[in-house]
Amino acid sequence: MEGFVHQVFAGLANGCIYGSVALALVMIYQATHHLNFAQGEMATFSTFIAWALVQQGWPYWGAFAATVAVSFAAGLLIQRLLLRQFERAPVLTNVNVFIGLLLIFNALSGWLFDHTVKSFPSPFAQESVLKTRWFTAHEMGSFLVMLAVLLALYVFFRFTSLGLAMRAAALNPESARLVGIRVSWMLAVGWGLAAAIGAVAGMMVAPVVFLDPNMMAGILLYGFAAALLGGVDNPFGAVAGGLIVGVLENLLGAYVIGTELKLTVALVLIVGTLTLMPAGLFGKRVVTRV
Repeated sequence: MEGFVHQVFAGLANGCIYGSVALALVMIYQATHHLNFAQGEMATFSTFIAWALVQQGWPYWGAFAATVAVSFAAGLLIQRLLLRQFERAPVLTNVNVFIGLLLIFNALSGWLFDHTVKSFPSPFAQESVLKTRWFTAHEMGSFLVMLAVLLALYVFFRFTSLGLAMRAAALNPESARLVGIRVSWMLAVGWGLAAAIGAVAGMMVAPVVFLDPNMMAGILLYGFAAALLGGVDNPFGAVAGGLIVGVLENLLGAYVIGTELKLTVALVLIVGTLTLMPAGLFGKRVVTRV
């Protein structure tokens, strides 16, 4: 029984990371109604920036804040300089652009930082007060960081004029334009927020899986599964989906399919969700007359 409980709590810890990635994916989807296949590679590149700053002697939280700021600016610039040209393009065109970004960021990570596996420091001391019977200090710290990000997003979208403008631009861009909201800039801010959230997820996962240009490849699949399961248009659903995926992955890997096949859990969840409940557990179901 104790082993089962340990697997559940370890799954919740992993689910915090998946929920962060899913949250970044949902941010892009709400703004553009597209899934960003380059999200993992962008997060990896941001994590390399943080690693480089730490190697230069920066304190961890200083490097963390600088990386989040740089990632936000990079996401905003990517939308303004590149993706704005494809706002009205067909879906497959946008998919091709996202795949191109994936390849570019993966190549840049390997070119600038090489392909050797690197250790990334955790900001949470192993024997700190965050350590509990079921969670390591890093797992508990990652959970608290994710909650802080989620709370900050809630406050931003609920109580700030910019957040309300972004919600309006995502829900009804034509009406938003009529009341003076600059929809294209709202999309750019959405990309910036998603890039910043992805950077946070990358910096939280790197101490666990180590840092290399392909670090987020498998985790992105779990993030997709979490976003779809929770509801790709619901930020809180994405986080809940991440926790569910993390627990399912750990339990099935430990007691059913083995650790070598755990990635298939994400693939089955993606296919099953799209087939049985495309809106996810907490997503909004849209019915249209055809």
